[in-house]
Amino acid sequence: MGKPTGFKEFERQNLTYAPVAERVTHFKEFSKLPSEDILNTQAARCMDCGIPFCHNGCPVNNIIPDWNDLVYHDLWQEALDTLHSTNNFPEFTGRICPAPCEEACTVNLIGDAVTIKNIELAIVEKGFEKGWIQAEPAEEKTGKKVAIVGSGPAGLACAQQLARVGHNVVVFEKENRIGGLMRYGIPNFKFDKAVIDRRMQQMEAEGVEFRVNQHIGVDLPAKSLLDEFDAVVLTGGSEKPRDLPIEGRDLQGIHFAMELLTKQTKRVLGDDIPEDEFISTKGQHVVVIGGGDTGSDCIGTANRHGAASITQLEIMPAPPEEPNKLITWPDWPLKMRTSTSQEEGCERDFSVTTKRFIGENGKVTGIVCARVEWSQDANGQWKMTEIEGSEFTLKADKVFLAMGFLHPVHEGMLDELGLAKDTRGNVAANTDDYKTSLDKVFAAGDMRRGQSLVVWAIREGRQCAAAVDTYLMGETGLPR
Repeated sequence: MGKPTGFKEFERQNLTYAPVAERVTHFKEFSKLPSEDILNTQAARCMDCGIPFCHNGCPVNNIIPDWNDLVYHDLWQEALDTLHSTNNFPEFTGRICPAPCEEACTVNLIGDAVTIKNIELAIVEKGFEKGWIQAEPAEEKTGKKVAIVGSGPAGLACAQQLARVGHNVVVFEKENRIGGLMRYGIPNFKFDKAVIDRRMQQMEAEGVEFRVNQHIGVDLPAKSLLDEFDAVVLTGGSEKPRDLPIEGRDLQGIHFAMELLTKQTKRVLGDDIPEDEFISTKGQHVVVIGGGDTGSDCIGTANRHGAASITQLEIMPAPPEEPNKLITWPDWPLKMRTSTSQEEGCERDFSVTTKRFIGENGKVTGIVCARVEWSQDANGQWKMTEIEGSEFTLKADKVFLAMGFLHPVHEGMLDELGLAKDTRGNVAANTDDYKTSLDKVFAAGDMRRGQSLVVWAIREGRQCAAAVDTYLMGETGLPR
């Protein structure tokens, strides 16, 4: 530990952001890391705890105190090696992970957590800047062929691990670019997609083959992969959105969130999206139903379009401004979180249910809502009750449904393969061997666990790679 009293001497310093008036004019990243000197000081705040709870707070079990100490001592390349030992893509997680490691940080129990996420991002960006991150191709090929269906973080992590031990890996992606929902479901102002392209170049040099516009189960029979490959890994996203089947749902102007986000990102990346297909909110009254990250991304996008107003509705009550850390730590606490997109401008309303959509000439013009209250019954189950006489109407030219995702899409590949599913509709497989009900077919990431975080996808992709390598070779040297 470089500075035993660092957490007492130094205050937490976060990222800095471009002013709102400036950043809403474009779709570029607008955050800026602190200087190297400041990052050295921030790393000094890490106590190198006797029990580092951040390890378990992080799904990939990053060795956080070690690389914090290395940064403090200005040993950045050694810090990069330590970081990469558990995480293939820290430049992804350093941008878009919600940082459960920081909630589990011991300093967070008594004050402000160590800036783990910022230091992680700084390490990997310095690695690219200095040319330390190079391809690591296998010395020998095994002759085994592995197909990976889905190019999100789980598929990419699995592909890189398997390629590095000598397998011939082909990644299939139904969209026109690699990255899955990570590319098209997250706006560029949060995550510049050149970051994915940069890592793809390394993976291609390691022998990974990428095939885009290949919708398995639609463009290509899923069973054909079983004939061509020695193992098949399913790492697609949880893409079945939760709908809101109420009166007026068929009115024009009501969209799932991903319709907005995907088309906007494709246009930013240079695709020709015709005006009659593009979803613009310029000068319109926007309502976002759902209080999570996807809803927040819709808000940031609508702000950049120049929406007249934006309202975000959440059916749950407003969480507390500050959690009781003695009760919640080191677990993820329920607390009020305000995203940069929400800071840019929107009204947030909690404990609201949507009763029906109203419209004119086939287009949505408003939403009829009501306020609700929550209470627990004798068994401790939470119950929602509409407050009598609380109905109100919101003006709405565009409505975006951002209420989460149910499970992977079943039609096509999954139905064709006839794979067993769990009670939530995900592909059934455990975390010991990641095997599905069909021989030589594996599943990992959101395909297996349901809607989750990028960091969980990377963990499952890495663990699944070890399981596939064991299946093909009888043993593995890959870490789990």
